[in-house]
Amino acid sequence: MEYLTILLVLLVLYALISSARIIRQYEKGVVLRLGKYTKTVDSGVVFLIPFIESVLRVDMREKVINVEPQKVITKDNVTVTVDAVIYYKIVDPVKTEFEVEDFGVAATTLAQTNLRNLIGDKSLDETLVARDIINTNLREVLDEATNSWGVKVTRVEVQKIDPPQDITDAMSQQMKAEREKRASILEAEGVKQSEILAAEGQAQARILEAESQARSQIMRAEAQAESLKQIAESAEKYFTPKAQMLKKLEVTEKVMVDSAKWVLPESHDLVTVLNLHGDEKTTPLPIRK
Repeated sequence: MEYLTILLVLLVLYALISSARIIRQYEKGVVLRLGKYTKTVDSGVVFLIPFIESVLRVDMREKVINVEPQKVITKDNVTVTVDAVIYYKIVDPVKTEFEVEDFGVAATTLAQTNLRNLIGDKSLDETLVARDIINTNLREVLDEATNSWGVKVTRVEVQKIDPPQDITDAMSQQMKAEREKRASILEAEGVKQSEILAAEGQAQARILEAESQARSQIMRAEAQAESLKQIAESAEKYFTPKAQMLKKLEVTEKVMVDSAKWVLPESHDLVTVLNLHGDEKTTPLPIRK
């Protein structure tokens, strides 16, 4: 009897211990009763009915699926190697557990199929430059397809699109030729710009030199004009009386050469008497021998 009691107590303790489950912070628990879904529980300690209920832990964190590289034929019949990365997050743990058997395999197969379709509709050049468009289209297709599985596809990234080696070599040569062409154009533009700047500098220098010479000539002309003005003022001020005296002497010398004799008034000189100033009222008085 004692052994039976001890056994019963041990069974009760085992049942209590086995009925307790711990759900982590990033998990949700799907509780099954006799294999049928009962409820969804959050993180923490969960107590189940021993031997009747069980719990499935579902990781709710964002996960990554690597899509293995595959060969895809483009619209212009070029074979390229493509791979991708899928980021997804479970939003409904019940659907994830019961609507799809292996989400990773299903998502990978779906991504490979849609990659073939998307790249098959584009040429090689379009594929190489439209990576963002391919990422967006693939994410939309996967998100729509996995919505019934309780999964949200957050991001899809095409990691590489590798053409065949011969096409890669041809593209490298083309890129090299383009770079050399751009370098030659830039060099020619630099030489052209340098020559233009040099010509403009020389023209500006000639203009400045001409302006300097013009200003110099103007200043010299102004100086000469000022000098002539001062000479004229000085001549008018100092040399006019002397010139008049000289003229008088010349007239006197001419008159004295003639044989006639002249009687001059006492208060006039010879020039006044001879009316050399243009005064009609003054009349010379000739006296003959």
